[in-house]
Amino acid sequence: MEQTGMKAFLKKKNVNITVQTYLIDALGAMAFGLFASLLIGTIFATLGEKSGIALFQVIADYAKSATGAALGVAIAYALKAPQLVLFSAATVGIAGNALGGPVGALVSTIIAAELGKIVSKETRVDILVTPGLTIISGVLVAQFAGPGIAKFMDAFGMMVKTATEMQPFFMGILVSALIGIALTLPISSAAICIALTLDGLAGGAAVAGCCAQMVGFAVLSFRENGVGGLLAQGLGTSMLQMGNIVKNPKIWIAPTLASMITGPVATVIFGMTCIHTASGMGTCGLVGPIGVYTSMGGGSKMWLGILFVCFLLPAVLTWILGEGLRRIGWIKTGDLKLDL
Repeated sequence: MEQTGMKAFLKKKNVNITVQTYLIDALGAMAFGLFASLLIGTIFATLGEKSGIALFQVIADYAKSATGAALGVAIAYALKAPQLVLFSAATVGIAGNALGGPVGALVSTIIAAELGKIVSKETRVDILVTPGLTIISGVLVAQFAGPGIAKFMDAFGMMVKTATEMQPFFMGILVSALIGIALTLPISSAAICIALTLDGLAGGAAVAGCCAQMVGFAVLSFRENGVGGLLAQGLGTSMLQMGNIVKNPKIWIAPTLASMITGPVATVIFGMTCIHTASGMGTCGLVGPIGVYTSMGGGSKMWLGILFVCFLLPAVLTWILGEGLRRIGWIKTGDLKLDL
């Protein structure tokens, strides 16, 4: 009876302790927070550096400095936090990001926001209790867990990057395929790459995998979705196909195989590198290619790498593989149709 009462109370407070809530909704929101601060700041910094326009650098500095606050608010918003909790989450995000990086901000904000939701409007001094508990709990979690989280994520990311440097062919396949799959799944490949600081050759492989999924699905589904679908997936996200993948997982074969080819092409042939803030974005808003340019700084090899790895190879390989799958009946007309 007591357990039933607790469940009812948590339900009333909109506290849903599920994988969907914390590893999909909150992680996805974290990516939006990163995009609206750190990532867009990086783009402006590149524009300022290459154009010599000082205003772009000023904007970049302000945008990057807002990263922690943006993360906190975005995550709390995804958790459907009430106003006082939502606004207090800005402080928690700053502390979490400063002490534990983006994942530190994620963990700190989730705990703080859920505790804040529980006490919200339960006392007559809600204006003090709710933000007080939210901020105190979040900062404490950041202080105790943040440094450990940061060390673990740095170590894991360094292991992936070192392995890619040592074995660019095999790790190019692995990183490209896994990050590309993450991009299409309802989780955030951008958040994963930023959390792991996945740059250098590993970042290049990640870009290759993301582009293979986005451009691949855009081309593969062109006969069903036309130009609108081409742009929505090629410059937006391949996540739009997730519903169709659930119905027929075989439609995922062609872009995933393409990513396993473009990954080592990026690492071995073109030596493609990318900054970690862009490596999980693919062709979304052309952020991935911009990240490659920011990392490599130009040159004919870089431009050829972007052209082939980010656009031509994913399109051609996925189309050829897709046609083969259609002929053997694994992909049927309408399997890739989107409601646009």
